[in-house]
Amino acid sequence: MTSRKLAQTIAQLASDKKAEDIVVLDMRQIVNFCDFFVICSGNTDRHVRAITGYFDEKLSEWGYRVRHGRASRQGDWAVIDMGDVVAHVFQKQIREFYRLEYLWREAKPVVWDKKSLKRRSLSGAESSENR
Repeated sequence: MTSRKLAQTIAQLASDKKAEDIVVLDMRQIVNFCDFFVICSGNTDRHVRAITGYFDEKLSEWGYRVRHGRASRQGDWAVIDMGDVVAHVFQKQIREFYRLEYLWREAKPVVWDKKSLKRRSLSGAESSENR
């Protein structure tokens, strides 16, 4: 799976768990540590944990290894590092405080249509699209 498709799949997983304000940013021309950011919001600490737990669950089912995951003790921000894709899950007020979209405003948003995305198995064949 390409890094773009992985980011779109992560966005879909976030949507499945009712995350809000889901944004995918193309970071390839800006940083050298990942290709895409997925940023989304949960309503409470439990919601943030549910979203990140769902990422772990699904990625593990598909045989994909999460390189690093870290959550604040308060459960207001969690970061999941999948190598080429880094997901940030915030509680709304913390997201507004850190404003990652503004910090990385040079990044191009990636359009993902949750209606047309289908769950993909991460073990599927890779395409040459946008790596």
